[in-house]
Amino acid sequence: METYGFKKIGFTANTPVAAKVTNGRKSLRAKKILLVAGLLFFVIIIVPALLLYSPLSKLQASVKKSATIAGQVYDAGKKQDIENLQPKLSELKDSLDDVSEGIRVLKPVSFIPFVGNYQKDAAAMVEGGILSVEAAQITVDTLVPYADLLGLKGKSTFVSGSADDRIKTAVETMDKIVPSIDKIADKISLAEKEFEKVDPGRYPEKIGATVIRERLVSGKSLFKETASLFVEARPLLKNLPKLMGNRESQRYLVIFQNDAELRATGGFMTAFAIFKIDKGKLTVERSDDIYKLDEAKKKSFPAPDKIALYHKDVPNFQLRDSNLSPDFNVSMNAFEKLLADSSVELGEYQGIIALDTHVLVSTIKILGEFNIDGRQFSAEIDKRCDCPRAIYELEDYATRPVAFIREDRKGIIGTLLYQIMQRALGVSPSQYWGKLSQMFLEEAGQKHLLFYFKDDEPQKGIEALNFGGRIKDYGGDYLHINNVNFAGAKSNLFVRHFVKREIKNEGEGTTQTLTLNYKNPAEASNCNLEAGQLCLNGILRNWLRIYVPKGSTLVEFTGSEKKTLTYDELGKTVFEGFLTVKPQGSTEVKISYKTPKSGNKLFIQKQPGTQDHEYTVSVDGQEQKIILNSDTELSFN
Repeated sequence: METYGFKKIGFTANTPVAAKVTNGRKSLRAKKILLVAGLLFFVIIIVPALLLYSPLSKLQASVKKSATIAGQVYDAGKKQDIENLQPKLSELKDSLDDVSEGIRVLKPVSFIPFVGNYQKDAAAMVEGGILSVEAAQITVDTLVPYADLLGLKGKSTFVSGSADDRIKTAVETMDKIVPSIDKIADKISLAEKEFEKVDPGRYPEKIGATVIRERLVSGKSLFKETASLFVEARPLLKNLPKLMGNRESQRYLVIFQNDAELRATGGFMTAFAIFKIDKGKLTVERSDDIYKLDEAKKKSFPAPDKIALYHKDVPNFQLRDSNLSPDFNVSMNAFEKLLADSSVELGEYQGIIALDTHVLVSTIKILGEFNIDGRQFSAEIDKRCDCPRAIYELEDYATRPVAFIREDRKGIIGTLLYQIMQRALGVSPSQYWGKLSQMFLEEAGQKHLLFYFKDDEPQKGIEALNFGGRIKDYGGDYLHINNVNFAGAKSNLFVRHFVKREIKNEGEGTTQTLTLNYKNPAEASNCNLEAGQLCLNGILRNWLRIYVPKGSTLVEFTGSEKKTLTYDELGKTVFEGFLTVKPQGSTEVKISYKTPKSGNKLFIQKQPGTQDHEYTVSVDGQEQKIILNSDTELSFN
C-alpha cells in the first residue's frame, strides 16, 4: 500500500546502517573487555607488585647480607679460627632470621599456582639453613674449651700446666660433650627434612652462565650424605671419652703394616706395640717384632690353601701372614685366633689399630726428622729407593743381612713411634695437634690407618666413617681390586698400577672389560743374601682378586700364570688369578665379564696401603679418569 507517495521500508543486517551499529557494539564490548582486563592486571599484578616491592627489596638486602656473612663464616672455618667463628655464626643466624621473616611476609603468594612452589622452596631452604647454623653453633660452643688441644685458634680453658695435665683435664671433662652430640644430630636431621622439601626439577638447568639445577641436586645430596654420616658416627663420638680412658684406662694393639710388601689389608704385618691410654695420656707398654709372636706359638698350623698355592716356601700359617682377607675385620679375627695360641701375654686390649709407612712419613713431615741409632728418619726423597728416607732406613735396618745376630730387628719401629708420640705431646698442643688431627683423618680416609674396636657401638661409628677397612655393600655396580705380594721383596715401592675399565650397558645388565697394567721401571736389587745387600726390588709374585657385583659371570681371563678361579665371598663375586712382574718389566691382565648391575654408577673401593693407582673408566663412550686414593663413586649420564 502506498501512502502520500512513500513506500514502506525496513532495515536489515546487510544494510550499511545496520553494519555500523553492529560494529559499534562490538567495539564497545572490546573496550569493556580491555578495560576489565586492565583493571584485573592492575589488581592482580601491579597492585601486589607495588605492595611487595618494599618487602622484596628488604628480602633481597637480607639475602645479600646473609651471603656475605656466610662467606666470612666459611673463611673462619677454613682457617680453623674458632674464636672468630662464634660471633660470625651468631651474625649469620640473625641475618637468616631476617630472611625467614621476609619470606614469611610473602606467604600469601604460596597459594598462587606455580609461583607458590618457589615461595615454599625458599622458606624450606632458609629454615634448613637456620637449623644447620644452630647445629654449627652448638658444635663450636662445645669445642671452644678444647681449642688449644685441637690446635684451633681460640682461647682454651686448659691453658696452664704441662701438655699431659691439659690433656688429662680435657679428657676428664669430655663427658660434657656427649649431650651436645644428640642436640647437633637432632638439628641436622631437622635441617635434612627441610631440604628434602625442595624439588630441583622445578628449576632451569641454567640462568645465563650460572648453573642452577645441578647445584641444587649436588647440594641436597652432599648435605644428606653429611647428615647421615654424622648420625651414623654418633655412637663413636659418644664413646670417645671412654675410648680416651676418661674413667678406666684403655689398651690398644697397634700393628705396623709395611705397604712396600703389599698385603690384603695394606701391607705385611711386621711389628706391633701395646699402647695404653689413661685419661688421654699415652704410654707404650711394649713394642716388638711380629716374628716374636710367631716364634711363641705353642704349635704349628698348616698353611691355608691360598698360601700353599701362591706363596713361596711357606708351609705353615703364621701371624704375620694372617691378613689374607681384604676385609680388615675378618683378617683381624683370623689374626686373633692365631694369637690366642701364642705364649706371649699381651693382656686384654680394647681394639686393634693398623698403620703403614704413609702415616709415618706424613707425621714426620709435620714433626720434623728423627735420629735413632745414628739413622736419620726424614721425609726427604732418598735416591737409593726413590722413596722417603724414613722408609729406606726402616727397610735397611730391618731387612739387610748382617754378620751378627740382631735382636729385635724391627723394634726400631716401636722406638720411632714412641719418639713421635713424645715430640707431639712435649710441647703446646696448639703447635702440632691441629695439623696432626687433620692428617690422621686424611690417612684414615685413605685407608693408611685402620681401626677395629671390640665394643660394637664405637665400631659402628668407625664403619660409618669408613675407617674400618670393611668391604661394603653397594646396590649398584662395584669394583675392588686386591693385590697381595707373596715373595717379591719390597717391589711395591716401585710397581705402578694402571686400570682401564670399559662398560657397555645391555638392557638390565652390562658387559665389562677390565685391563690391569703393572709396570716396574726400576732396576733389580742385588738379592744375594751372602753379599749383604739390601733386597728391595725383586720379582713380584702377585696374588690377584677382583671383587665385582654378586651374580657376575666370567667371560674371559687372560694374563694369569695359574688357573683362574671364580667364587663368592664377602657378598661379592670374585675372579682370582696370579701374575709376576719383573724389575724393568710390565705385565697385563685382561678380564671380561657380565654383571647384572647397571653401569651408570660405579663404586670403587680402594685397597688399604695403596696410593695413586690410575683408573680410566668408560661407560658407553663416556670416560672419566681418576687417581684412586679413597673409596670413590662415579656417576655417568
